[in-house]
Formats: sequence, C-alpha cells, structure tokens
Amino acid sequence: MANDYFQFQQFRVEQYQCAMKVSTDACLLGAAVDLGGATRLLDIGTGTGLLALMAAQRHASVQVEAVEIDAAAAEQAAANVAASPWAARIRVHALSLAAYTETQPEPFSHIVCNPPFFRHSLPSGDSARRTARHAGNDSLSFDELARFAAGFLLPSGQLTVLLPPPEMHAFEAEAMAAGLHLQRQLQVRHRPSGKVTRHISCFGRVSTPVLTHELAIQAADGSGYSLEFRQLLAGFYLAL
Repeated sequence: MANDYFQFQQFRVEQYQCAMKVSTDACLLGAAVDLGGATRLLDIGTGTGLLALMAAQRHASVQVEAVEIDAAAAEQAAANVAASPWAARIRVHALSLAAYTETQPEPFSHIVCNPPFFRHSLPSGDSARRTARHAGNDSLSFDELARFAAGFLLPSGQLTVLLPPPEMHAFEAEAMAAGLHLQRQLQVRHRPSGKVTRHISCFGRVSTPVLTHELAIQAADGSGYSLEFRQLLAGFYLAL
C-alpha cells in the first residue's frame, strides 16, 4: 500500500484522498518536460498536484493552472499547493476539462498531462481509480485532450504527454488530426535491456524531424537507479 504522503526535497505531497498516488511515471514526466520559455503552464488531471508543483519548482516565474475532475483529489492538490513555497503561482480548479474550457482561459505556453490509459485492460473496482486510469470514459478522451491543446496553446506552445507505446500511437493520430505534430519523444525502459514501457512525447504546431531519446530507470547491473535517472530527479528525490 502506498504511503499517505511523499516527501520531496522542497515540498511534500499528501495523497490519502487521491486515487492515483505519486508514481515514478509522474515524477519522470515532471522532471523531463521541457520548460524552456515557459510562461503559463496547464496541468490537466493534476491529481495530487505533483506535476504543477514540480513545474513551479523548476521554473521560477511560470504561472501554473491545474485542473482535476475528482473533488477530493482537487481539494488535496489545493492543500499541497498551499503548503508549498509556490502557492502564489499555482491555482487548482476542481473542474473537468470540458468545464474548464467554458471559462475560456488565456492561452498556454505549455500543457502537460498524464492522461487516462489502459484502454483495453479490465476496469478497476475502485471508481475514482478507474476514472483516473481509464480512457474511453466521460472524464477525458484523447480526442478531447488533443483538441483542447490545439485550441489553447500559444503558436509556439508545447503539449507534453506520458503514455504507454500503444496508447501513445493512438494519441499521436488524434494529435495529428487536431493539427499538432510529434516533435520530441523520450522512450523509457525499466532496464536498458528491457522493452520500452512509456513514451514522454512533446507535440507542437510545427512539423519537424522527431528527436528521440531513451532513458532506463534502473542500472544495467541492477545496482539501483541509472545515472541518467538520478541526474534527472536529483532536485526532487530525497535519496537516489
């Protein structure tokens, strides 16, 4: 069972009200997303508020909006933000993406999302966890995410998404249909010899040659985290 909280170097994430706890996936996404030129960032499906907090720590002036459909998770995210050093730069909205769209927010330089996936697996017995993990429901679809980004990104804006490879291929098609092109991709393996289990992909309005990189979480000899992983998370994890 996951702990009720996760302590990072500069902030603490309480997570007892959240269906989806702090995960290695989310930490990788928060550390790997390119925040160059960031002014306004939107974290879609913020959960505990982790990605919003990581973005605020990494970029000293970015203003962060975070939306979360689950009321209990949104309440916890807001409390985590309030207890952090960056409360003045992060706002949490207890809304679905559709409801947030109706508020007509100002355009964003960056949008980040770890969207629902496991579209072909058996539904979880926990309704909140099911909403957080499964696409094809009323909470957030790939098409809705892609269309929102196409409508609310600045001309040079970036959408960064984390998904398993099969789901990412499906999302790439939705993004292309919405006018967004895959520009960069980080392919994540558990170990160097293992299969790719996650893609962290960046999309923008301009079609460019796709830059691809790889990262293994564990060292090849099984001694612990890889050097690349430790360097990426060095500003966040207490111990690496």
